[in-house]
Amino acid sequence: MERRINRFQRPNPNHQWSSSTSSSREPTTSRSNKFSANPRESSKPTESSDDSRSRGRRSTTHQQKKQEQQEYATSDHSAIVGTCSLMCPESERTQRERLRDLAVFERLNGNPAQSSASLAVKKFCRTLTTKEVQASDVRPLPVLEDTLNYLLTLLDNTEHHFEVVHDFIFDRTRSIRQDISMQNIVNDKAIHMYQEMVQFHIISHHKLRSCHTSPNTASVHYLNMEQLIKTLTSLFNLYEANRSSNSTYKNEAEFRSFYVLLHLGSNRQPMGESLSVWFRNMSSPITNSKEMSFARKILRYFRMGNYRRFLTVTESEASYLQYCIIEPYVSEVRILALSCINNCGYKLHPYPFARLSKLLMMKESDLESFCKACGLEICMDEEGNKLLPTKQTTFSCPKEALQCYSFTGLGRFET
Repeated sequence: MERRINRFQRPNPNHQWSSSTSSSREPTTSRSNKFSANPRESSKPTESSDDSRSRGRRSTTHQQKKQEQQEYATSDHSAIVGTCSLMCPESERTQRERLRDLAVFERLNGNPAQSSASLAVKKFCRTLTTKEVQASDVRPLPVLEDTLNYLLTLLDNTEHHFEVVHDFIFDRTRSIRQDISMQNIVNDKAIHMYQEMVQFHIISHHKLRSCHTSPNTASVHYLNMEQLIKTLTSLFNLYEANRSSNSTYKNEAEFRSFYVLLHLGSNRQPMGESLSVWFRNMSSPITNSKEMSFARKILRYFRMGNYRRFLTVTESEASYLQYCIIEPYVSEVRILALSCINNCGYKLHPYPFARLSKLLMMKESDLESFCKACGLEICMDEEGNKLLPTKQTTFSCPKEALQCYSFTGLGRFET
């Protein structure tokens, strides 16, 4: 891995930096299940009244203001021009060496009290304001780009559990966003950086679901989603701030589609604004794009309980990032499908296991485990083929979170 060592200028040593995400608050909201184990039940989307739309707009404005205050903590509108040429100001690195406050990726030769200019990365500071900060505390755009590129290379690290990798990148990308905000950088390069940080949070959203090595995984997963929404909101604001006409940015349609997919399985609006209001502000190229068309179809099939179309459209049209958002709800769709087949099938005609595997897009080994998790037993015919007997009264929705089962239709994403 190539690491860049640059010159540095001495910043203000009187700042305090955030602790790791593991000490943050636990999630207080839970996602409601749109799918019912009973195939006769269905979920209908509700229409928003004029009053609710008005409240949604006010809520969005209030939320954006609160977000800016919490995320960037800037108390004035003045922008500074950063001069720090390193990934971490020297005084911060020296102080954290003294306090032995170095992440595992910042330790020189594994020493928790020693780092270097090529390893240390500036931490996120919760109380930093443009009135307090010096120019030498803040990294200019080229340094921020190099820092982000370095951080993203760590995603391929296999020496540590993903929670450890995520915790480090999670905090340091917040610091990058803070430096961008303090300098009021709103150009195309900032847009590209925000897109990469959104991708990091989406991929983390997918990978954290398969992590079971830490009791804080649920909290980390919640906090990652929280920062995904904040970063996505800032990206949308950057799109609008830089738009000179009705033109759209490259990949903008896909990033806009993420907002729609974040409405899966949730009664609340992720960004405080209903989809009906949000779509009114979208340009025709975005609304008519294949990415947005896919997101709207997936949302509709999910709410209708059309498990067959949900799975087949996901298999044929989803991008990798779109699937990372959808993946937590695939198990819910599969449970609904299994419930329908069990309740509506003929008792004298067991359902062929191979056909069920193709319908649910699962490997047969995973499907057998999945059926048992739902309280269903399988049998064999005279030729040794596996079958699923229907009308089993033991069917039940798993109370505990299911493991991440395979999705056989996503082979095109493998490299």
